[in-house]
Amino acid sequence: MRKRWIAAGVAAVALAGGAAWYTGMFKERANATQASNGEGSVELAAYPDRVYWGDTHLHTDNSVDAFGFGVRIGPEEALRFARGDKVTSTTGREAQLARPLDFLVIADHSDALGATKRLMNAPSVLVRDPTLKRWQEMLRAGGDDSVRAVAELIDAAANDEIPEAMRDPEANRQATQDIWQEHLRIVDLFNEPGKFTAFAGFEWTLMPDGNNLHRVVMFRDGAPTIGDTLPYPGLDGEVEGLWDYLAAYEESTGGGALAIPHNSNLSNGIMFEMRGPDGQPMSEDYASKRARWEPVVEVTQIKGDSESHPFLSPNDEFAGYGVWGWELGNLPMNERATPDMYGGSYVREALKRGLSIEQRLGVNPYRFGLIGSTDSHTALATADEDNFFGKHTGNEPKAERAMRGQNLGTRQGRFGWHYLASGYAAAWARGNTRAEIFDAFKRREVYATTGSRMSVRVFGGFDFGENSFGTDWVENGYANGVPMGGVLDDRGSAPSFVIEALKDPEGANLDRVQVVKGWVDASGQTQERVFDVVWADQENRAAVGSKVPAIGSTVDESKASYTNDIGAAQLRTVWSDPEYREGQRAFYYVRVIEIPTPRWVLFDAIMFDLTLPDEVVKVVQERAYTSPIWLLPKSDDA
Repeated sequence: MRKRWIAAGVAAVALAGGAAWYTGMFKERANATQASNGEGSVELAAYPDRVYWGDTHLHTDNSVDAFGFGVRIGPEEALRFARGDKVTSTTGREAQLARPLDFLVIADHSDALGATKRLMNAPSVLVRDPTLKRWQEMLRAGGDDSVRAVAELIDAAANDEIPEAMRDPEANRQATQDIWQEHLRIVDLFNEPGKFTAFAGFEWTLMPDGNNLHRVVMFRDGAPTIGDTLPYPGLDGEVEGLWDYLAAYEESTGGGALAIPHNSNLSNGIMFEMRGPDGQPMSEDYASKRARWEPVVEVTQIKGDSESHPFLSPNDEFAGYGVWGWELGNLPMNERATPDMYGGSYVREALKRGLSIEQRLGVNPYRFGLIGSTDSHTALATADEDNFFGKHTGNEPKAERAMRGQNLGTRQGRFGWHYLASGYAAAWARGNTRAEIFDAFKRREVYATTGSRMSVRVFGGFDFGENSFGTDWVENGYANGVPMGGVLDDRGSAPSFVIEALKDPEGANLDRVQVVKGWVDASGQTQERVFDVVWADQENRAAVGSKVPAIGSTVDESKASYTNDIGAAQLRTVWSDPEYREGQRAFYYVRVIEIPTPRWVLFDAIMFDLTLPDEVVKVVQERAYTSPIWLLPKSDDA
């Protein structure tokens, strides 16, 4: 209850400070096409013929924490940057993407939406409470003072010391409505069907005892359909409440919405539990709702990668990408993580758990696809290692950022270099519109990358063979199989998979393509195995046992550079499961590994003439994770 006062209160100040300046009555409005879901606005391909790149998790100065951390860039600049325009970052640097994105979801926190910005901008003469006046001055001072103001505000809420002027729920609702309607107006203005898609969304921020259960909410629609629907607050709720909100939205408007869990790696095991939130065995109703409203999961982002952990996958030499520092505990580090928690924190294990639950209930709550996004709080959606603007304004490019203790949590064991320049969401769609990309998310025809823009396709079926890479192999894939995110019914023979990976046109060559399989064995236990199915220089890199030798490295750390003298620009194969057993319940997803390349810390080292300690990870192998294809026993419904 106390936490709600943050949301209620600061907004009330803004109202007292004169919300009338913010009506937006005479501002430019989008046309009907821009404000729509884009259906009928562009000519569509016969089938999803290209991949669209985006970020579904970006914060601007409307997020209470991002503003407190210092960002002064709003939704308009964020959208300009994402579509390729040059903007100026909060710290005064010119910022531009080398390649624009195709779509963006600005996902500011629903709780206390715009609160700190409104407090700072409110006329001083109308802010009479001494505590609020001091916070306003600290926000206006910026830098560390601004960060301390937000910290004090959060502490005040926790200690029931929020000023009286900040406790008016109706004022909070009105303030949220003002900011949300202005946000929707801007998003619609930047939505250009066929060129660039701007989605409405927000972040729902449930975090019981510091354990991360956050979701990004993404709408299929524009402002005319969203109407008076306000972002759903999350600090004190339950996830079923969010799902009810989504259901009510669709029922009342005819629109579409979904939720995207993220940072399961900071949940201390409660994001993907085997039981329901009440501690009882998971019910069919709960599992069905989760499967319906959460079709994709954000597997990689700035605050770490959640694919798998070496403790869970000891035979996978590529497990544990980007777990450094993040594996230690939950988000604020008020509780350390222990290995028994990892099963509920990592995505591969969740996919396995989903198979077990499905075997018992007939419903798989964790039949989700995979995407990446940034979770940047700088309003700059970039996952490029050579263009990394940090988690928040406090660690935009500067000499000390790599070794500085993070100001998220207790600073115990987490440092700036633990942040990843990750990731992006890739969607196979028939056109660049809200409807087409949203629907790709719903059918899970999406994949994640840690920042590379490699192209990955996979089709699963029972009739694919060596000759499947004909002229119309993609059309054939749709006609005779299912794409990533699809479901196969067991036919009593091993499924086969047509897989193609193309390097990022401006990036590194590929090392290998792997298929990660999970299944339930005859004893009811879940199992996993990683298969190397095609790799570069295959004639000279024979597998030893079941392992393909490392590809080597061309990275010159002194120059933060690499060459494509190793690896391959394209890898493709048709692979059939050699360990198929009839009646087996399984999933298969593709992981593509690039050759080693330099991380953002090496670009910083050159820019600021730094010598980085040995413990800093300086070179990585970027990767992509496709959504799985599931194989169900004949008795199950697809």
